[in-house]
Amino acid sequence: MTAFPSPMRLLRSALVLLFPLFVAALRAAPAPSVDERVRDLLSRMTLEEKVGQLVQYSSREDMTGPASESSVTPQLEKGEVGSMLNVIGAAETRRWQKIAVEHSRLHIPLLFGLDVIHGYRTLFPIPLASASSWDMARIEQAEHVAAIEAAAAGIHWTFAPMVDIARDPRWGRIAESAGEDTFLGSAVARARVRGFQGDGSFGGTDRVLACAKHFAAYGAAQAGRDYFTTDVTERQLREVYLPPFRAAKEAGVATFMAAFNDLDGTPCSSNPFLLDRVLRGEWGFKGFVVSDWGSIEELRAHGNVADIRDAALKAFNAGLDMDMENGAFGPHVAEFVRAGKISQARLDQAVGAILAAKFRLGLFDDPYRFCDEARQEALLLNPQHLELARDLARRSCVLLKNKLDVLPLKASGLKVALVGPLADAPLDQVGTWHAKVDKKDTVTVRAALAQLYGADLHYARGCETQGDDRSGFAAARAAAAASDIVIAALGEDVFQSGESTSRTSLDFSGQQIALLEELHRAGKPIVLLVMAGRPLLLEKIEPLVDAILVPWHPGTMGGPAIADVLTGAHNPAGKLPVSWPRSVGQVPLFYAHKNSGRPEPLKPKDPYFSRYIDSPSTPQYPFGFGLSYTTFVYDRIRVSAPTLRDGGTLTVTAWVRNAGKRAGEEIVQFYVRDRVGSVTRPVRELKGFQKIELAAGEAREVSFQLAPADLAFWRADMSFGWEPGDFDVFIGPDATSTLTASFKLEEASAVAAN
Repeated sequence: MTAFPSPMRLLRSALVLLFPLFVAALRAAPAPSVDERVRDLLSRMTLEEKVGQLVQYSSREDMTGPASESSVTPQLEKGEVGSMLNVIGAAETRRWQKIAVEHSRLHIPLLFGLDVIHGYRTLFPIPLASASSWDMARIEQAEHVAAIEAAAAGIHWTFAPMVDIARDPRWGRIAESAGEDTFLGSAVARARVRGFQGDGSFGGTDRVLACAKHFAAYGAAQAGRDYFTTDVTERQLREVYLPPFRAAKEAGVATFMAAFNDLDGTPCSSNPFLLDRVLRGEWGFKGFVVSDWGSIEELRAHGNVADIRDAALKAFNAGLDMDMENGAFGPHVAEFVRAGKISQARLDQAVGAILAAKFRLGLFDDPYRFCDEARQEALLLNPQHLELARDLARRSCVLLKNKLDVLPLKASGLKVALVGPLADAPLDQVGTWHAKVDKKDTVTVRAALAQLYGADLHYARGCETQGDDRSGFAAARAAAAASDIVIAALGEDVFQSGESTSRTSLDFSGQQIALLEELHRAGKPIVLLVMAGRPLLLEKIEPLVDAILVPWHPGTMGGPAIADVLTGAHNPAGKLPVSWPRSVGQVPLFYAHKNSGRPEPLKPKDPYFSRYIDSPSTPQYPFGFGLSYTTFVYDRIRVSAPTLRDGGTLTVTAWVRNAGKRAGEEIVQFYVRDRVGSVTRPVRELKGFQKIELAAGEAREVSFQLAPADLAFWRADMSFGWEPGDFDVFIGPDATSTLTASFKLEEASAVAAN
């Protein structure tokens, strides 16, 4: 009789045979997409857990404002916190992440955010300084280093780049900006986003989420007063202030931050025109928007809400997704969802965008992938990082004056007096928003020059940046008397620029001008270093000095970088990203202004035209200005055709020659003027720039391309596009370039008619 195997044995045999096929099928099946994973997780979340993702708390080790007093551990364990800021370091972020992931029901990881504005531990030049390099590749590299170091310390998200256009140096946050120009600012925005995020795939641990801030027109604060109201037209908003944000979005920026200010009567944190219509509707942004610190509650002070509940409702329904330093969304959003005042779709949109960012970072697969103490130890202040910081700092230096070629200095055999409160000030040298800097890491100007000149370097502080004390003047006089040349390092300390540091005076504060006058009486050549976070007035003190070098606040390696420039080891090539005013009465001051009906006298000696009676209207130094230790000559500008037609391109070229005796870099700038428009147009606009290097005596043809789309603007009917007409082009070293040519832009219909 044949014995048949039992059903259990048959089942086991089948499983043995089918298991490899099952495993192979699993391996072949595509992994669920981020959107699919988000939808699945949303379907399993409670209302309270969803609202928790909208909440960001600060740790008690606070850097931006008064931290929350209550413990957030109970909320973390319930999965009702989405993000933390100011939790710093691999060990500390791991501790907080462990609570959130291992004690909550759905194990949703936290996002850790920090203001990494111009570096984490290795500090690069402040953003206004790095913009002076006009070097997008190195700016991108610097932000990659910042991302590497921040990510190694457990940070996932930086509240940078700030892409606000800043045309008023009274505003302290001009230090965080790329300056006054929309074209340059947009280029810098793209470079900084790419530096932080790479291509946005976030496959490794060397990138962090970027945040374009402050959306929008924060830099247009009236009277240069931080947090103050703005008054800009929609055309000005779209032409001047929004393009850098659009550039950041197109570069893939993961998040936006709403601005403190109001815009056309509605605060930006509750502004549906900005957050919903423009950002999501017109631009198609899919990431999430975070408030600035406490800005939802501040809607009450603005006067457009009655209480915090009303503020939460208006802000969230306008398109704000995350509440920085929770005080609005956590207590109130769930209530509004239950009452039908906030839709489930709007809630899921906001929560889904936050969860998607966490999935893209890989935090659901490994919540601790950014919490590696060994990696942190190896990467912070890496020698390669320091060398890049030094390189960007020297490329950010702008030479404004060099009378009788007093610079460069001999690197030895010279007696040098180094005087001033910024000469040996490690914290002041790195400037505003200095993240996790340690003063001992900073190499100051004094330390760098001591390496070169040894006992021939005579140092005296002279005075402080603020106050009336002149007791150090005697030592400064003695240092000058014992030396061949004087280097005066003057400017602003770390607390005089950045957020909440608006000034009504742009003079050098304290006794610094008096110190410079004292040094001038010694009769020695003087090199002035302007180490500041904004342009300071130079018109009255410029005659006292022989050379002016602006390194701004140059960061950790600022000392060696400045020494490189002073001694000619690096030939300066930086250019101003802002117009440098003669007086505070001129500001806001920028090159791309509109003409008045009376830009110049109607007849000789006619006083009735747009002018000041006590000062030239022009800046002390124009936008784009910067000298070199060699001389560049521009000539032979030409356009490839007299007419640019719809669908075509035009090439504009000029020759640039190094007429000096040493090699140098030049930033060649290309400007356009639209002579007639349906609305008034700027006197000129930057449309391109190139950095070239020329040997002594070498000449090169430099070309720029123009298409009709490059000439588009917001027309009288608020449509966006170009108009036919006559245009002038300019190529030269700054915004006052006079080398010019012209062309005509024609529509297709006009071409056919011809």
